[in-house]
Amino acid sequence: MGFDLTALASVVDVHGPVVRIVIAETKGSAPRDAGTSMLVWADGQSGTIGGGTLEFQAIAAAKRLLGTPGKWRRAFTKVPLGPALGQCCGGAVSLLAEVYGPAEVANLTRLASGAAHLSRPVLSGPAPTGAAATPHAMLAAGRLAEPFAEAEVPLWIYGAGHVGRALVWQMQRLGFAITWVDTDAGRFPDPLPDGITPLIAARPNEVVRYAPPEAMHLIVTYSHALDLELCHVILGHSFRFAGLIGSATKWTRFRARLAQLGHAPVQIARITCPIGLPELGKEP
Repeated sequence: MGFDLTALASVVDVHGPVVRIVIAETKGSAPRDAGTSMLVWADGQSGTIGGGTLEFQAIAAAKRLLGTPGKWRRAFTKVPLGPALGQCCGGAVSLLAEVYGPAEVANLTRLASGAAHLSRPVLSGPAPTGAAATPHAMLAAGRLAEPFAEAEVPLWIYGAGHVGRALVWQMQRLGFAITWVDTDAGRFPDPLPDGITPLIAARPNEVVRYAPPEAMHLIVTYSHALDLELCHVILGHSFRFAGLIGSATKWTRFRARLAQLGHAPVQIARITCPIGLPELGKEP
């Protein structure tokens, strides 16, 4: 958990100014931990700080804050979680709401290039600064410090069979931003694991162009023909890593076919096949 500047910048780019609400501190029992945040804009929101009346009132206050003038607008509130809110946690939370527009995001982007942590006062006015290392949100002396969230590596997994499912189950806990591609919605588990973006495509090779150039790709589909099409298209697209499920014999055939399709040996060698460590066995 941390300050996700990438997500914030994306929302500001689409919706304009937003308010980021973060739980700055908790006392006693609370629905979510310090550092939990959500984003609110004029006609929408994303994330949650725990739901209920606490969140409802925080969203209403955030929308009022959006309408106030000035730079680095902030609102700090201490909220007891008792019967008045219809919540029986019995503790209390402190909320910091901050308005972020393009100028503020640009300022934070410059700051994040040289600092791993963010510190700012809970009152409107002063711009944020770098902070001493802190593993989580920390409120002290009228300032809130948070670590910047590490950028997630985009990982595209093709195939929702038993191997694809096993990979997603493991990879989702390792800090990847996973896009899971298959030809049929019925092949995905229900419910989907948290944080996974499913992508249903009759021809998965046609969606490769939407992957960012720094993405990693794992090809584990049910079809050798589809595997080959994906390898062919990925080799024509910028990528960080590509791995293909299969045996050494399969890869020998694929190398020959990819060469016939016009790919140079040095480019073909960028695909890893087989994938995995043989000494660990064949279990996904």
